[in-house]
Amino acid sequence: MENEVVLLDFWPSSFAMRVKIALGEKGIKYKCKQEDLFNKSPLLLEMNPIHKKIPVLIHNGKPISESLIILQYIDQVWNHKSPLLPSDPYQRSQALFWADYIDKKIYGIGRRVWMGKEDQEEAKEELMQCLKTLDRELGDKLYFGGQNIGVVDVALVPFTTWFYSYETCGNFSIEAGCPKLVAWAKRCKENYQSVSEALPHPLQIYEYVMELKKRLGLV
Repeated sequence: MENEVVLLDFWPSSFAMRVKIALGEKGIKYKCKQEDLFNKSPLLLEMNPIHKKIPVLIHNGKPISESLIILQYIDQVWNHKSPLLPSDPYQRSQALFWADYIDKKIYGIGRRVWMGKEDQEEAKEELMQCLKTLDRELGDKLYFGGQNIGVVDVALVPFTTWFYSYETCGNFSIEAGCPKLVAWAKRCKENYQSVSEALPHPLQIYEYVMELKKRLGLV
């Protein structure tokens, strides 16, 4: 099969970072096209006409949207190495449960924290409760996937590069409440080149957040 792989990306997006990690783990070569989400390209609108969002993976001209669906697609198509999902049906269902939990919680709550509106204190509490839940789920394991990273690790670790922005905008410490989770994030970056290459520096994210807040009239 000819493999032409294109990723429609936006560099600060945790959802797009997931796809880059997965492609990196599988050793897949791809072209990365940056999108301006305030001025979306005709290609993005054509490839994802329903949600009009990134990331979109275009494989041999066929688009796949929504990051968790993309991760499952990558794992099934390129199943020669670095499995992201367990083969056991029950373990697979549990991994997908936690990936879905991350999807439904972190981005929306984190956005309320960095935006700094009147519900920021409530959002900070919600975020910490969510992260503490994940901290407990990780427990004493090296990774959510066990001895190696899996889909839950790939789903969550991109948000850790946003932690500095959450903490700075909200004036609190994630590490104080979730030490295992912060240690896990460092371990992912140190031990997996795919992670370290996909995640921008936290200060780059913070600069982006400050620019976005100005653009939205929040500062």
